[in-house]
Amino acid sequence: MRSYQHAYHAGNAADCHKHLVLVLLLERLQQKATPICYVDSHAGRGLYDLESAEAKKTKDAAGGILRLAAVEDPPAPVRRYLDLVRAHNGPGELRYYPGSAVLAQQMLRDDDRAILLELHPQELSALRIAIGRDPRVGVHERDCQEGLPALLPPRAPIRRGLVLIDPSYEVKDEYETSVSLLGRALERFGTGVFLLWYPLLAEERHLRLLRLLGELEPPKTLISEYSFDDRLVGLQGSGLAIVNAPWQFDEALGRAMQYVAAALGEARSGRHEMRWLAAR
Repeated sequence: MRSYQHAYHAGNAADCHKHLVLVLLLERLQQKATPICYVDSHAGRGLYDLESAEAKKTKDAAGGILRLAAVEDPPAPVRRYLDLVRAHNGPGELRYYPGSAVLAQQMLRDDDRAILLELHPQELSALRIAIGRDPRVGVHERDCQEGLPALLPPRAPIRRGLVLIDPSYEVKDEYETSVSLLGRALERFGTGVFLLWYPLLAEERHLRLLRLLGELEPPKTLISEYSFDDRLVGLQGSGLAIVNAPWQFDEALGRAMQYVAAALGEARSGRHEMRWLAAR
């Protein structure tokens, strides 16, 4: 069981990167009328209080969602993401931040479905409250290493979907196990779109993850890396591997992240880079 508590980091710059990409991908998949299934390997608590003791201790949201939300007239993709966040807050305030599970739930159409996995007891309890009684969403108390492959592919008639793999990386071997999990999930759901998040740290442990990912030889995979401050001791940036990236998604993402990097770059050396993963 992981001990990681995302409440300390909710709404940080990495969340802005990851969740903007999530929203963009769901929007792209929903351009077709056929239903989709969203699957979240580490769903967390769903909704985070930015005034909590945990959030106030790190103040991570100040350099992320709070700064991004203060910029006027954002482009449409960023505005869509911000509107989803603001839907949980009153006029003129930004206290509550939705995690990936709740953001996806907000976007589900009547015939779409979501599968959420969470093992931490406190996070699971909060997640069930945040999701409420929604027949479109299944919440599972299961370890992702066992549960994710077992729950794929989505049940018929759904044939399309998006899978987010978002471990804490508290344990060093998660760089290996996350790629292994992605490989097993791809065997079960080869046509799905997969979004694998990883941290950018000074130790550059993510380079091993990318080497292993290349050895896996997945379908076309777009790498999106947002480096927001190389002076920090801890998290210096956010990385995403997008497997089965939709056609021309790189162009849409590049434009949106160029805006985000500029908006959050007042006191940071922010830059966003993309490339296609080269197989071994």
